Amino acid sequence: MVRRRKKNWIQDAIKRPGAFTRKAKKAGQSVSAYAAAVTAPGSKASTLTKQQANLAKTLKGFNN
Repeated sequence: MVRRRKKNWIQDAIKRPGAFTRKAKKAGQSVSAYAAAVTAPGSKASTLTKQQANLAKTLKGFNN
C-alpha cells in the first residue's frame, strides 16, 4: 500500500496559530531563541510547548 503525503500538512500541524509566538513574546524572547531554550536539555517546559518549539524549528527551516 502506497501512502500519499498530504499537501496541507502544515495547516493540519498548527492547532493553535500564534500561541507559541505569544509565549515567546511573554518571555521577552524571539521565537527562535525561545524555541532553543525550550528544547534545551533540562527545560521544565510542558510537553505541548516542547512540541510547539520543535514545529517552530521545523518551519523555520523552510524559510531559508
